[in-house]
Amino acid sequence: MKLLVTILKQIHKPAVYSIHRRRLSSRTTGGTSPLRDEAPVVGSNRQLVLRLGLQVEVRTGFITEEEEAALLQELEPGLRRKRYEFDHWDDAIHGYRETERVSWGAACEEILARVRSAAFSEGSSLLGPVHVLDLDKAGYIKPHIDSVKFCGSTIAGLSLLSDSIMRLVKEDDSSERLDLLLSRRSLYILRDQARYEYTHEILKDEESVFNGQKVPRQRRISVICRSLPE
Repeated sequence: MKLLVTILKQIHKPAVYSIHRRRLSSRTTGGTSPLRDEAPVVGSNRQLVLRLGLQVEVRTGFITEEEEAALLQELEPGLRRKRYEFDHWDDAIHGYRETERVSWGAACEEILARVRSAAFSEGSSLLGPVHVLDLDKAGYIKPHIDSVKFCGSTIAGLSLLSDSIMRLVKEDDSSERLDLLLSRRSLYILRDQARYEYTHEILKDEESVFNGQKVPRQRRISVICRSLPE
């Protein structure tokens, strides 16, 4: 009986696909680092994972601890003056603080330039303000699709302070699901169909499980760059 249960678990285990991406290391003095990062993505079926492989990307270790600290040093004073909100205007977020930031210090501008270079093609029109979302430990983002009125086909976000799980579900077929492990200091990128045809959410701490493994959620700050609506 034990053997049968084990076999059944293996049969029904979601496909795991690791995307390898070249990343620019902040530790190098110039050029592109030869390091290639593994970005684990778990899908309800392998075809789905392969189909969205170029539209969903996670680059682990995109920034260093020192760079994370530099971003937090600029963000924390303004965030502390705000209270966590539990009623979002479109009911998409629970337990959050947010702001938009146009100007940054030199160190943070360098980080954001690297984000833009990694996520957007040369000459892309981008929204000027960078969106900053501070999610309380007890907070979460409900399944939603961003309005095309506010941002374009590509978004890219740095994950600060905590690991988390982002879940994508096809709007007209809930059996198609993709889970992304957003590790602390990683960069995620969503493009095209992954933006417009799939809801995305950040799971609650009690639901934060990736490929059968618990991923504890703490307070999480995301720093998000977006393309302009077309």
